[in-house]
Amino acid sequence: MKPLLLYIHGFNSSPKSMKATMMAEYCHQHRPDIRVEIPQMPCYPAEAAAFIDQLVDSLCGEYRIGLVGSSLGGYISTWLNRRYQLPAVVVNPAVKPYELLVDYLGSQENPYTGEQYLLEAKHMDELKQIDVPDIGNPSSFWLLQQEGDEILDYRQAVEKYAACRQTVEPDGDHSFVGFERFPSEIIKFLGL
Repeated sequence: MKPLLLYIHGFNSSPKSMKATMMAEYCHQHRPDIRVEIPQMPCYPAEAAAFIDQLVDSLCGEYRIGLVGSSLGGYISTWLNRRYQLPAVVVNPAVKPYELLVDYLGSQENPYTGEQYLLEAKHMDELKQIDVPDIGNPSSFWLLQQEGDEILDYRQAVEKYAACRQTVEPDGDHSFVGFERFPSEIIKFLGL
C-alpha cells in the first residue's frame, strides 16, 4: 500500500500552520512518494469528526496512513487511532478540550481563514462524544510534548499517554519550539 501522511491541525488553525508546513516540506524534499493530506478542518467538533472520519474511510483501503495531530488535532488523532488502528504522533495534544474550550465560548474567528463562527456549550458535548478515555494500543502513539505549553497543562498528556513513547522537553511553548528536528523521525515512527 502507498504511504499517506494525514496531518490534523488544532483549534482555529489551518493547513498553513508551521508544523503542517514543515511536515509537507519534509515529505516533498525527502519522501516525495508519501502523499500528504492536510485538510482544513471544520470549526465545529461533530462536523470535524464526520469530515475526517469520511476522509480516512475513503483512503484507508488504498493507503497506509500515519497521523500527526497537533493540539485539538491530537485529540482527534487519538479518536481515529481507536477507530482505524492508525499510528499517531500527537504534538502538545489537547486531552480534555471540552474543559479547555469552555473559556472560548462565544464568537470566534479563525486567524488563518477569516471564518467567523459561534462556539457554544453544545460543542463541548460534541467533543465528549469522541473522547477516548484510555489508550488501547500504546505502542501506536508517540507523544511530543513541551512543558512550557502556555495553552494546555502538559501533565495531562504525559499522564494520558504514559504507556506510550514520549519525548517531553522542558520549556518550549504550544507551537512546539524546534519542531523541525522531528519530521524524519516522525515518518519513521509512523512506518511510512
